[in-house]
Parts: sequence; C-alpha cells; structure tokens
Amino acid sequence: MDPVRLEEKLLQYAEAGQLGPVRNLLQARINQEISLDINWTGNVRSAFGWTALHLASHFGHKDVVEELLKAGADMNLQNGSGDTALHEAALAGRKEAVLLLLRYDACATVINSKSQVPRDLTTDDEITTMLEAAERREERRLEEKLLEAARDGDSTVLSQLLSRRRPPDIHCRDLMGNTPLHCAASRRQKLCVFKLLRSGASPYLRNKNDQSVFDLASSDEIRLLLEGTTVAFSVSRFEGPLWKKSNILGWRSHWIVLQDGELSWYRNQLNHIKRGCSLLNRSSCFLDIGLNPLTFKIARIMLLLQVYFILPVFTFQVAETCQQKLETQVSIFHSMCEHSKSDSCSSHHFFMLSCFFHFSIRTSLPAPMFSRNDVCIWSILKKCIGMELSKITMPVVFNEPLSFLQRLTEYMEHTYLIHQANTSSNSIERMKCIASFAVSAVASQWERTGKPFNPLLGETFEVVRDDLGFRWMSEQVSHHPPVSAFHAEGVNSDFVFHGSIYPKLKFWGKSVEAEPKGIITLELPKHNEAYTWTNPTCCVHNIIVGQLWIEQYGNVEVINHKTGERCILTFKSCGLFGKELHKVEGYILDKSKKKVCAIYGKWTECLYTVDSATFDSHKKADKKSVEEKKSNKQVSVDEEPEEMPLPEAETVQVIPGSELVWKISPRPANSAQFYAFTTFAMQLNEMDESMEQVLPRTDCRLRPDIRAMENGDIDKASAEKKRLEEKQRGARKNRSKSSDEWKTRWFQQGPNPHNGAQDWLYSGGYWDRNYAQAPDIY
Repeated sequence: MDPVRLEEKLLQYAEAGQLGPVRNLLQARINQEISLDINWTGNVRSAFGWTALHLASHFGHKDVVEELLKAGADMNLQNGSGDTALHEAALAGRKEAVLLLLRYDACATVINSKSQVPRDLTTDDEITTMLEAAERREERRLEEKLLEAARDGDSTVLSQLLSRRRPPDIHCRDLMGNTPLHCAASRRQKLCVFKLLRSGASPYLRNKNDQSVFDLASSDEIRLLLEGTTVAFSVSRFEGPLWKKSNILGWRSHWIVLQDGELSWYRNQLNHIKRGCSLLNRSSCFLDIGLNPLTFKIARIMLLLQVYFILPVFTFQVAETCQQKLETQVSIFHSMCEHSKSDSCSSHHFFMLSCFFHFSIRTSLPAPMFSRNDVCIWSILKKCIGMELSKITMPVVFNEPLSFLQRLTEYMEHTYLIHQANTSSNSIERMKCIASFAVSAVASQWERTGKPFNPLLGETFEVVRDDLGFRWMSEQVSHHPPVSAFHAEGVNSDFVFHGSIYPKLKFWGKSVEAEPKGIITLELPKHNEAYTWTNPTCCVHNIIVGQLWIEQYGNVEVINHKTGERCILTFKSCGLFGKELHKVEGYILDKSKKKVCAIYGKWTECLYTVDSATFDSHKKADKKSVEEKKSNKQVSVDEEPEEMPLPEAETVQVIPGSELVWKISPRPANSAQFYAFTTFAMQLNEMDESMEQVLPRTDCRLRPDIRAMENGDIDKASAEKKRLEEKQRGARKNRSKSSDEWKTRWFQQGPNPHNGAQDWLYSGGYWDRNYAQAPDIY
C-alpha cells in the first residue's frame, strides 16, 4: 500500500477516534512492517498543517492521543496557525487530553501566530489551572537552565535562552538569591557577563547574603566590565553641545553624551545632570531631619526631589508587579464567588487570609542544622529498649525544627494529584492518582532522620496555599496516647482530606519503628466518592552505630467506598542486599477483585502504571534472572541487613508500555544542610509579623523551642523545650486535682462516616477566626 495513503488513513482514524486501526498502524510501524510518519500532514486539513496528534487532541480522543504519544509523536509540533496539540485540546476544552499531554511534558509556553499560549485559548477553569501550573514549571525549568549556563560559562545556551520569544526572567534567582549575573561574575565567565549586561541584567541586585554582583566579582576584568569599561580596549567618554537641524524648528542645540557605544540626547546639560540622579543605584542618601523647621523643610525638599527623579525608572516595573498580584487576587475572588453556595463567614476569612498571607516564600532556613556526631544516643536509649519512644526524653539536637503537626502537613506537597483525579471521568484513572497521592505523602521522609517535636496538647497548625489549591488545619487532640487530627479542603470545595494519626513508636535496639495508626480519608464531592487508607510503617536503622537510613514497609489498601474498587500496595522491606529498598508495587482491583492494572515504582522517586499481565510477565522474567544469579553465589542468610552496606539507590526500571503517574519534586541543593528538608518543608515554619496578628496563640509557629532551634540557638531550644514540658505536666496535674476535663477545640471523636472506624472529625468554626477561648500552652 502507498505510504502516503497509510498516513492519510492515520489522520482519518485519529479524527474519528478509531483506536483499533490507529493501534494496528502504529504496531505495524514498530514491527517495521510499514514506513509511517506519525508527524505527517497530508490532504486532510493540509491548509492548517494538522498532524494525527492535533486531530485526536482537538476531538478529545484520549486513548488515541495516548497511543500516539507512546509511539513518539511530536507533541510540540506546530501547525500552520502555530498551534500545538496542547493548543487544540485547550481550545476545545478537552480536559483529559490536556492532562495527558502535560504528563508527557508537552510545552505549555509555545506561542502561536496570534501570540497566544494554550492557556489563552481556554475558558475552562480547571484547564486554566493545569496550564498555569505547567507554565510555572516550564518557566522555572528555563530559569534553572539560564542559571546553569551562567555558572558553566555556556554562552551558546545563554544566547539561545535570551533570544527566545519569551525568554526566562533575567533576574531569576537560585536558592542563595543569586541572579545569573551573580553566578557568571563569581566564576569569571566574562562572555556571559557581557551578554547578560547587554540583555539588561542589573548588577545592583543583592542576594540573601546582601551581596551585589560587584561584591562577588572575582577579577578586576569582571569589575571593569560591570563598570562599563571594555577590557580589550578603552573607549573614552565624549560629551558636549551639538547642533541638530529639524524641518520645523531649524537648528537647535543639544547636549550629547557618547559612552559605551550609546548616544544619548538631552535638551541641555542640566537635564543630563538631573538624569544622572536616577542612575545612582549604588549611592547612599543620608538625611538629617532635626527639630529646626528650616532644616526639616530642606530635607523634605531633598526627599521629594529624590522621589521625583528616581520614581519614573521604577514606575513600569512596580505597576506590572502590582497588576499581576491584583489579577491573582481577583481571580481567586471570582473563583470563590462562582463555587460558593452561601455567603459564609468562613469563605470570607479564607479569601482575606490568602490575600493577607502573601509574602515571599523562603528557600532555606535561618541557620543550618547541628552536627549529631558528638552526642552518644546509646547512653540515653540503652535503658529504654521496648518502651514507647514518645515517653523518652530525647536531647533537642536529635529533633528537627518542626512539630509533628507540621510534618503531617507535608501530605499536601503533591496536591496536584488530587486535582488530576477530580478532572478524570474514569474511576480507575482517579484511583491511580489517589493511590499515587497516598504514596507521595511519605516521600518527604526520605533521609529525614530528625525527630519532629512532640505537639503539646491543644497545639494547632494551619496552612493556606491558594497556589496549590487547599487550606489545612490540625490540632493535637490527645497527649497520651499522642493523637494528631487534621482537616484540609480545596479552595473551590473540590475535595476534603481528613484523618487522625497516632504514631506508635518502638525502640528495638538498633532501629526505631514508627507505626502510624489511624484512618486517612479523601472525599471528592464532584464524583460523590470517598477513599480511605492507612500509612505504611516507617523504620529508622543504625541509630546506634553507622549511617542512619530509612525504609517504609507494609501493605497499604486504598478503598473507593462508592465503586468498591481498591488499590493494594506493598511497600517492600530492604531485603538482604538492599535490592528491594524503597520499592512499591501493587494492583488496582475492580469490585469483583479482578486485576485492572498494576502500579509500581519507588516511594522516593516515582510511580508508573502498566497492564497487569505485562507486569506479571516482567516480574517472572526478573525473578528467573535473580535466581540464576543466586545459584552462582554463596550467600549467608544469617547476616542482618542492617549491618550490611546498602547499595546506591537505582532508578526505577521502566516496563515498556508504562505510564508515569507521579514523580517526586527535586530537593533543593542545600537540603542536606537544613535537615534534609524539601522546599515545601522549609516553608512550613515561616512567619512574618503580619501573620502573628491573625494566628491563634496555639499555632506551632509560635512555639519558642522550635523557633529557637530553627534560628540555631540550641541552648535556648533545649531550655524552652524543658519549660514547655514542665508547664504541660503542671497543667495536667492541676486538671487531675479538679473536676475540669480537657476538651478539644476543633475536633470531636466519633465513627468515620465511610468505614465506621473510630476517628477524630472536624467540628468546624476554625476559619471564623474566633480564638478567644484558645488556651495558653506556650
């Protein structure tokens, strides 16, 4: 058959959504039975240059889109109008196609012939949210490339990035607050410094250590370049009067300045001097405003002059920033109005708080962690074998500067999985996302060997993240046993996530085991579904001698109480040689307990789904190869894995035909210095002065021992921890002498509405901001 006819048929099948014929053609192409260009544009819609992927995406044929993507179709190929497949899916409001394209890393910032990105073409709020998130991710990826090119001196990549139609922010920053110009200047990348300056990079911005580019310049040549002097040859500055003729006014005198290859025109020399005031970026102005009325008047005039000359330089930048912030808040307000069922007070406070708590999110802690090498933990724990760890008083150096309530909040780091589940119309697809969310909840525990502070009775914590689409509050509802209850909800009331955790800790000589008892529940009102599960067991090894390492093991069963579908996941223990370390695998079963698909990966890296038959055959082949290797080796089974050196973590072996469901966000470069925190974790205890006026006095951010440890004052943290524990014991003793009983403020104990298990349920009222009855626990 003529190859062109095959490709035309592919376009026709893709437009009609005929999965079988499309799959047959692609399979024949893989088997090299036919020659087929899957990115071909033929007679069908030839004027527009549409490919098969364009057509399938436009008409919302999700399965066809997925087959084409698996076959390697170019998802960023533009048609005659400059539209990609993502443009077409967004324009037609095909949510599932948009989500699928984004999963395969389709670029959300491609501009068509009308200067529109995919987000500009859709009117669907959920698609807009997904595309905005993808745009932010793409922008940050380009910014990281720009920073890396500046550090490495790769002028070719730097030029390519800066010459894009939508170049990355030239003043983007790394974790230390350094701009690309900081990076290039500190590493003597002269050509990169020159190109950045020519592209408008400012050398006057400062990093988190209050250093400008001039402070980091590592050579005199770089400093001269920053000052505007060319290294290879010296160019003089010329200025003076010059006569210029116009047709109407005739000859007129101008003051001309020629410097650095730029010719500037001024009406007279005075205007040039005034213009110079706005260029004094590195100057300092000292005003002596005393009691003398004349001195005050002169100082006021000086201040007004300074504002007059400098303000125009920044007006457009400030206006643009304010406009972006205002548009964000207006979009939040409109979204709340559209989804609100009543003019509730809590919705009002939620909106006000999200606007009120808008501040720059930090990417590091105020002080690095302390070394634990000088403290002998064995002297403390040798008398505590078999005891509950929650009853053992540990030195504060073994803590991390977070309360357990804040640690629980890290469940929400990958909230986008819940939003993806909400957009899917297929219950199995939703189960994939929810199961991945359950696994991602423990991902932040990797290498987190510090113990969170035990919450005090009545302690609370709240987070409002309109950028991630949720708000969260939690309370310590019991001290013995320690029980923490939490309740989170979507910005648009699109989900409810709640539960209670009783971390039962045990010390077993060489390891500490944490069994997080309690039910976790996720409700999706849009689909009238509820999911429940429990977390796996966490174990910290080598706490006496050797390098600390963490593993998760046990079974996790995620149940959809509406459809009867469930996902049974197995967190594998390390094994003899660490081969199974961090691995997670399981199956999604329908209500008749038939395997629908398999899910596998590592809780420290990523998760994939694949057909269950393919997964089983792959496991059998893998098991056979392992047995063959074992037959050639002598293995001692008496040796304990904890005493054996662990292998380096290997990436997940991807089975052909697999679909990526979740991938962990990379940790910041300075994570090891700050308790192995993720970027999300570093933000949890951040607080500014404005927040203190709104938060209840029981909030974790106000705990003096955690704040002291975060600031690097270990002695104060230890003293405050001891004081708080004594105060809590004294309060409990006083309650035992009287008839007063402790009453929880925001949660009530009762049966879980979906499985009947004992649980702590949110009683409401927290977001009304009435904290008059909040106890004084600090």
